[in-house]
Amino acid sequence: MSPGLLSRSPDLQRLRGDGYFLQIRGSLAVLRVPYVNAKKEVCTGHLISTLNLAGDITQRPDTHITYFDGDYPCNADGQPIEAIRHQTAVIDLGHGVVAKHSFSSKPAAGYADYYEKLTTYAAILSGHAAKLNGATPRMFAAPDDGDDTCMFNYLDTASDRAGVGALSQRLANEIVAIAGLGGSGAYVLDLVAKAPAREIRTIDGDEMLTHNAFRAPGAPTLDELRQVQKKVDYYKAIYSRMHRNIVAHPVNIDTNNLHLLDGATFVFICIDGGEAKRSIIEYLEARGVSFIDVGMGLELVDGSLGGILRVTVSTPEKRDHVHSGRISFAGGGEGDLYASNIQVADLNCLNATLAVIKWKKLRGFYRDLEREHHCTYTTDANMLLNQDLLG
Repeated sequence: MSPGLLSRSPDLQRLRGDGYFLQIRGSLAVLRVPYVNAKKEVCTGHLISTLNLAGDITQRPDTHITYFDGDYPCNADGQPIEAIRHQTAVIDLGHGVVAKHSFSSKPAAGYADYYEKLTTYAAILSGHAAKLNGATPRMFAAPDDGDDTCMFNYLDTASDRAGVGALSQRLANEIVAIAGLGGSGAYVLDLVAKAPAREIRTIDGDEMLTHNAFRAPGAPTLDELRQVQKKVDYYKAIYSRMHRNIVAHPVNIDTNNLHLLDGATFVFICIDGGEAKRSIIEYLEARGVSFIDVGMGLELVDGSLGGILRVTVSTPEKRDHVHSGRISFAGGGEGDLYASNIQVADLNCLNATLAVIKWKKLRGFYRDLEREHHCTYTTDANMLLNQDLLG
């Protein structure tokens, strides 16, 4: 149980105070209740409700639906309680919580809070158990809440409300390194910070200056720009408000500090070409680490910009394409249009989005039918092209 969530939410406090066995798993409220099964046996199950939160304070429930992890509950005669039946299906809600059924009992005015919602369902189930042996959900026993290992400073209610909490857990053991926090790298951080990765490592030695602001997520204040902060420090201050374990390395990665990538389970390479990029790739390949390299090429023709975005993936299963021209190791330089034209935040954002989506595909969060290892997006044709398919 998050101490802040309990101390700031009167409805949850009241449940504990009245003796209900309540636990919080992610942004799920789990209440232990006795019930009767079809054999007229008194069993113990768990009512499960998603939580509607404002930070770490519960709000009025946004749904009357409740989940249950036991057999379908019955009355004292062993007949199913049909009045609350909603759906029977195994649903992995994440955080180690799996439900077998969902119930629907909606008062005309809805539920005022989670105390009213959970005690209403608890009374429906436990009332029949009480007829058989006096069982009650008010156990007056404090559960062992265990360690809070959530990587967020507040609970991820979006995933649990959408029923994809179990999928999000597939990202929970990731140690993600982002080499380069330029336009695309900063947007990669913005997206990865919203995943429950165990650690997010940022590596960049550059300073956050005015021109960076026009191709970066968010909007720095003039005072923040005057401070001439390192990019990694500027972004850590922002995203640490949400994610607890962002580790900033204010150096440009090169052959002398490749050890900063040690232990990473996945790496996003968001730097210009050159020997540093070649060294990174060789280092990761030797250690069997998967990575994504992003790139962008722009050209000015007839007064408008056109270009191609690139997302190149390398995994232990497929690396040959990386060394067949998919990734350029040539530097940008003064003649590079992208280096001089900074008003392309939309393309930076799209490049990063395609890269993060592919990372999530590799981890099984998104379906991946083609298993492409090289993808390009062309602006003028609005065309996505997948190449270097696995298998």
